[in-house]
Amino acid sequence: MPTQSISQFTSVYGPVHSWRYGRSLGIDLLGPVSTCSFNCVYCQLGEIQSRTTQRQIFVPTEQIIRDLQAFAPWDVEVITLSGNGEPTLALNLAEIISHIKQITHKPVLVLTNGTLLGDPEVRTALSLADKVSVKLDAISPDGLRRINRATPDLNWQEIWQGIQQFRLEYRGKMSIQTMMLTSWDDVRKHNYIQLMQSCRPDEIQLNTPTRPKPLKHQIEARGNHISTESLLYPVKKLKRVSADILQAVAAEIYDATSIPVRCAPC
Repeated sequence: MPTQSISQFTSVYGPVHSWRYGRSLGIDLLGPVSTCSFNCVYCQLGEIQSRTTQRQIFVPTEQIIRDLQAFAPWDVEVITLSGNGEPTLALNLAEIISHIKQITHKPVLVLTNGTLLGDPEVRTALSLADKVSVKLDAISPDGLRRINRATPDLNWQEIWQGIQQFRLEYRGKMSIQTMMLTSWDDVRKHNYIQLMQSCRPDEIQLNTPTRPKPLKHQIEARGNHISTESLLYPVKKLKRVSADILQAVAAEIYDATSIPVRCAPC
């Protein structure tokens, strides 16, 4: 269990240097206990402590706004809602996005695993964000079980339908982010390309594990990546694919879809 109480917890962190979005200030809506509908094998936070799809208020909006004020004048390119788990689990998501935009006048980005996009209230809340990046590692139920280790009540087809519905309604910039843990065979690439042709995101982001995975939950891992040698907690180094492989897959996806594809620096 966490050593921090909610009153000691700091909901704003960074700035974080993102290869996708530049200099970003992180907003954590989940509190000191990591909470998510996934427990991904590569999660930079370590093992997720609370695995759920039930929405609730974890951190009061007043606390988040108070923490945010301490970072004025917000010398960043974007304010990112991510942090210690899945941000769409927070019932005060819409309220927080609205307040952030009014106070900072900065674009707001939400990083989500997409599991709650079938919920109209979640889609309405996310419609307030300027950018939404949706995780899609698994292209089948088996991948959802092996890679994302989703809660038992989640169904791959329903998740995908929610992503497609959100794409139809959303007027901001939507990206699909995908973690490549191994090289993809031709069938895997073909199936992924078909999904992208159906969804038509504004951008695709191919990643590979550049951060080690803590053996236990570490809230400190939500911020900037530091060298393994500098870490004060034990980690597991993860296999990653090479930059050449990422670029080759990106080129195939772009040739088939004409959707811009960005790759993580390896």
